[in-house]
Amino acid sequence: MANETPLTVVGNLTADPELKFTPAGVAMCRFTVASTPRRFDKTTNQWADSDPMFLTCTAWRTAAEHVSESLAKGIRVIVTGRLRQHHWTTDAGEHRSMFGLDVDEVGPSLLFTTATVTRATRGAARTEDPWSTAAPARTGGSANDRTEQGYSEEPPF
Repeated sequence: MANETPLTVVGNLTADPELKFTPAGVAMCRFTVASTPRRFDKTTNQWADSDPMFLTCTAWRTAAEHVSESLAKGIRVIVTGRLRQHHWTTDAGEHRSMFGLDVDEVGPSLLFTTATVTRATRGAARTEDPWSTAAPARTGGSANDRTEQGYSEEPPF
């Protein structure tokens, strides 16, 4: 992490996070955070908004899946990561660049809202697959809960 630029930004999501997978099957989630600085103008005795900054953020692997499952457009978030500059050339031959944030940590801001946190278990299946190896959480009942709920012991294929 030598010579990397760490950055923390607080702002609102401009759209729902977009979850994709690379050809190798690695989860990647992109989302944009809009952060608008406010300052108090003593001459007018009012708060004034400055120009908004839009920062494209990219989360990878498990964090990407958690972001896409937990956050939505308009939610105020706190994101920390490493600032990256991307360069490309357009079809017209123009050189362009933009800044983005490779996400290390992200979460909802609790300044104006509340959140319920659920700890994700390592290696647990994230789907409602009745034939997965992860046993459902027990809330009481008989030892044959899976059979009584219509699950068979063998997959249907």
